[in-house]
This record gives sequence, C-alpha cells and structure tokens, in this order.
Amino acid sequence: MNPTIKSALLAITLTLGCGGISMAQAPKPPQVQSVDPWTAIHAAEDQMDYATEVRLLRTLVEKGDAVAQLQLGTMYEVGQGVAEDYKEAVRLFRLAAAQGNSEAQHCLGWMYHNGKGVVQNYKEAVRLYGLAAVKGNLGAMDDLAVMYELGEGVAQDYVRAHMWYNLSASSVSGELAKQFSSNRDSIAVKMTPAQIAEAQAMALKCQASNFKKCD
Repeated sequence: MNPTIKSALLAITLTLGCGGISMAQAPKPPQVQSVDPWTAIHAAEDQMDYATEVRLLRTLVEKGDAVAQLQLGTMYEVGQGVAEDYKEAVRLFRLAAAQGNSEAQHCLGWMYHNGKGVVQNYKEAVRLYGLAAVKGNLGAMDDLAVMYELGEGVAQDYVRAHMWYNLSASSVSGELAKQFSSNRDSIAVKMTPAQIAEAQAMALKCQASNFKKCD
C-alpha cells in the first residue's frame, strides 16, 4: 500500500477510533429530570471538574451502567481526571461491550487493533468492529473498512472495504462525510467496475436490511 494512503488511513482511525474520541463526542443519556445523576456528571464535565466527574461515574459503574463504564474507560484511556491506564480502560470497555454498547465494542476493538492494554490482536479487533458496525457505529464502520483494505485480521477484500467506507460516508454529512468518501474513492481506483458495482449493491442491501445482511 502507498505509505501516504496508509498514513491517512491511520490518521482517520486514530481520529474516529476510541483513542481519538473526546468526551464531548461520546453519546450522552437524556437528562430527563434534575435528580438524574447524569445531570451532575455533565455539569462537572462542562466545568472541567474531572475529579468530581470520575467520582460520580464510579458510582454508576458499580451499578453496572454501561454508558458510565464507557465514559470512565475513555477517561482512563486518555488520562483525563485519572492516571492513564490502558488495562483499566480495557476492563471498563469490556464490561460495557458485554452489555451490547456499540461504542464500547468499537473502543475495545480499537484497543485490540492498537495493542493498548491488551496483546495486539487484529482478528479480535475485526470481530468487535463488526459487532459495532452492524449497530450503525460510524467509527467502527470506518475502522472495519481499514482492516479489510489492509488485510489486517481478515483476508484483504477491497469490495468489503468499499462497502463499509460507502456505508459510513452515506450515514453522515459535512467534513466527516468528505473524509469517509475520500477513503472510499481512494480504494475505488484499485478496483474493477464490476467490483465497485458489487460493493455498491452490498451497501444497499446492508442498508435496506437495517444492517442485518451485510456479508
């Protein structure tokens, strides 16, 4: 692969992968009433009072709250409010992923992909990205496409890489859509017209089935 393209793909992975997620980008539960503990967590986050945020998150983590597990795991990953600890981040991501949280599955996949807190394992990264991608997780779609393009953890498959790039690009707008579209277009030049047509048909089938038929 052209080193420039591979570097660009890695940059996208780091931007969208768990390692590049800012807490502001993480999905937040709805604030239904003032007594909701998330109200205090959001307030602490907005005030950059990370020590309070961590303390409040720990209370929810102990109760098995998957979103709290994800958010606290991300804080351990980036060293925000706590000392950076990849192993603890992995532990928390794993707890949330086991509950079906797609962003936690994506984050755990990213940790396996990059060997952060675990032994690097491309096959496990692909598995986890796949679980999150079929739930509509954009970062997982893009990272899964990278794995197919580079042949990491799976046989190199430009058709499936194009499909996942196409699905991620069609799910957003603005600059992010341009990035995803650029990835898709960069791989299209390596493909035959028949392969591109196949990838487009697979993407349409996947979308029409609500991500249930994406093989």
